[in-house]
Amino acid sequence: MNLLHKIRATLALVAMFVNTVIMVTPLYVLAILKLILPINGVRVLLSKGLVLIAETWIAVNNGIIALFSSVRWRVEGLEKLSKDQWYFVVSNHQSWADILVLQRTFNRRVPFLKFFLKQELIKVPFLGLAWWALDFPFMKRYSKAEIEKNPSLKGKDLETTQAACEKFAHFPTSVMNFLEGTRFTQVKHDKQNSSFNHLLKPKSGGAAFTLNAMAGKLQTLIDVTIVYPKHAPRSIFAFLGGAVQDVRVIVRQQVIPEWASQGDYENDPDFREKFQQWINELWNEKDAILAAQQH
Repeated sequence: MNLLHKIRATLALVAMFVNTVIMVTPLYVLAILKLILPINGVRVLLSKGLVLIAETWIAVNNGIIALFSSVRWRVEGLEKLSKDQWYFVVSNHQSWADILVLQRTFNRRVPFLKFFLKQELIKVPFLGLAWWALDFPFMKRYSKAEIEKNPSLKGKDLETTQAACEKFAHFPTSVMNFLEGTRFTQVKHDKQNSSFNHLLKPKSGGAAFTLNAMAGKLQTLIDVTIVYPKHAPRSIFAFLGGAVQDVRVIVRQQVIPEWASQGDYENDPDFREKFQQWINELWNEKDAILAAQQH
C-alpha cells in the first residue's frame, strides 16, 4: 500500500463511520419500540422497518466504497435471485473485506444478510445494539473441555441456534455462514493440514444446526466464491484504499437436499458423515474454482 491508498482508506472509514452514526439514530428508535411493544405483529413490522434502514446504510456504504476504492467488479450468477425467498448463503473467507463484498453483491437483491456472531460482539459500539435490533443471532460456543466439565452445556449450541432462527421465520431472510469459521491464511492451512489447496476445512456442524433449526424453511443454497488478485493485500484497509483493484464474485445456486434439514448431526454418525460429504463436495468445487482463478 502506498500513501495515497492509506489516505483514501482513512477517508472511506471516516465517511462510513459518519454514515453509521446517522443511521443508528432511527434504527435505535425502532429498536426501542420493538423492545417495549409486546404485540408480535407490530414487532414483525418494526423488524421490516429496521431492515429497510440497514439496507439504506449498506447502499450508502457501497457508494462510499465505489468512490474511494476504485475496485473493478466481476460478478456472475445473480440471475433468478429473489427477495421473496429464504436463502442459506455460504462463502469462503479471506478478509474482513469479505463482508463488504457480500453486502455489495447482495444488498436489495436477496433478503437482508444475517450473520451468526460471537456473543462478545454485542459490545461493539454502535453496531452491537444494531445487530441485536436486526435479530442477528449471537452465539456462545462451548468447547469440548467446557462440556466435559459441565455436561449440562451439551446441546446448548443447538438450542441457541434454534432460538435465533425462530426469528427468521416471520419473513424472508438470508442466513450467512463462513463455513471455514475463520479467515484463510497459509499458516492456518498448514496447521490444519487441510486437504483443500485454497480453503480451510469447512465446519459442517454449524450449517447442519442452522438447517435443522429452520425446519426446512431454507431450501436454496447460495454458494459464493470470492476471488482476490493472487498477490493483493487482504486487509480491509487495502480494500477500501484501492490497493485491491479487482474482485471477482462467483455465485452458484442449488437446491438444499430435503434430508439435510432432517437429521441429528450431533448424535447420528451416519447423518453426520453424509452431511460432511455433501459439504466437502461443495468445498471441492469451490477449491477448483479458486485454483482456476489463480492462473
